[in-house]
Amino acid sequence: MLLHEMAYARSGDKGNTSDISVIAYDAMHFPVLRELLTADRVRQHFSHFVAGTVRRYELPQLHALKFVLDGALDGGVTRSLNLDIHGKCLSSLLLGMDLGDVQEFTRRRGSLALLG
Repeated sequence: MLLHEMAYARSGDKGNTSDISVIAYDAMHFPVLRELLTADRVRQHFSHFVAGTVRRYELPQLHALKFVLDGALDGGVTRSLNLDIHGKCLSSLLLGMDLGDVQEFTRRRGSLALLG
């Protein structure tokens, strides 16, 4: 299952830092996102772009995860000659992440069928 099937994203950038918020379409999907979408996994997904750290913040009341990617914008939007690497582009790339077999994951965790 691809991330965009469970969530949408909002993004922004400031200097050389990008932030991406991933928001579950359905509150029932948030526990799956919380388990499967780790800072390490996002860092791996962006290994060719992110030179710094990736931090994750949880916003359970919004059913969202916020990722702050340091060193992600090739020096910053106004300093880089790379026109494609902006926060919005990175959020689209993140939504293409393959989460794997989410149904199998929920069965192994003893969860109810979260994905109807």
